[in-house]
Amino acid sequence: MNAATTDQIPVRSLGQALQGTGQERLIADYARALRSELQLSPYTVRNYLTDLVPWFEYLDKKEADLSGGADRRFLRGYLAWLLEIGYERPSVARKLTALRQFYKYLRESGHIPDDDQLKRVSAPRPDRRLPVTASLEQVELLLSEPDTNSPMGIRDRSLLELLYAAGLRVSEAHGADVQDVDLGTREIRVIGKGSKQRVALLGEPAERWLGRYLKQARPTLSGRGSGSALFLNRHGRRLSVRGIQQVVKKYALRAGLDPDFHTHTLRHSFATHLLDGGADLRVVQDLLGHANPVTTQIYTHVSTESARRVYLAAHPRAGKGPAQNEAGP
Repeated sequence: MNAATTDQIPVRSLGQALQGTGQERLIADYARALRSELQLSPYTVRNYLTDLVPWFEYLDKKEADLSGGADRRFLRGYLAWLLEIGYERPSVARKLTALRQFYKYLRESGHIPDDDQLKRVSAPRPDRRLPVTASLEQVELLLSEPDTNSPMGIRDRSLLELLYAAGLRVSEAHGADVQDVDLGTREIRVIGKGSKQRVALLGEPAERWLGRYLKQARPTLSGRGSGSALFLNRHGRRLSVRGIQQVVKKYALRAGLDPDFHTHTLRHSFATHLLDGGADLRVVQDLLGHANPVTTQIYTHVSTESARRVYLAAHPRAGKGPAQNEAGP
């Protein structure tokens, strides 16, 4: 199986992977530790646990236990196996990070000896990939798709406007509450990775559509289970991460955009369009909530590649082919 078919890899739940191992209690304790000690969101905890599923499958395949599994040669075999069955390199690296966190917990809680061989195993070097972005015209097409004559359409338009205007992660939009929005200053407080709070900025269109949603649509959608959630589903409950992803996917397909267009495409486009417009890299880093400037620097490569395509398409001497009827010196 190659990387192109990664989406077809059967993903079992951690409960299924643990059946018969007697480790269910251990994982439940670990999940509680992630929530209480690291202050991770339920969404992040779920991702950490999901990334452990292949590890338990590999232990079962090799008839190994947790203590015997933390061997450097064994670990390298595990990483090679992940690549062999079709996981892409970034996914393998993420699973190694989850495994390191899990084994740190096992050592500190006395389940295995304090011998961390995971530190001596490196993740496979990721392929260099530039983030997929949309043009301004494509974003405008997407934003114009919702039918704003209905409460759901107003909700969807305000959600799309917010994702693009503020460059939010899907989890940040999901967790936003009504009181986090300040239409007067055009700001929204969000909780990013590592439970870090930041203030994201809104443009005039996003402020206008959010105002309309809060005044006209949200009261119509609101119900007993709404609480303070900013975005609600048709049942009056907080719109889920999956629900937000489905909203973006639905309108992207309607607009005729790439089938792979997703919520993070709007975040990538937000950053790239800012840099194309002359924004300073450090400012974009702060707006994205990146702790490391290296994470943001990839967008400078996206901006450069965009400029290169324009140059090659437009300049008469850009090297597209041999000049015809060129006069001599």
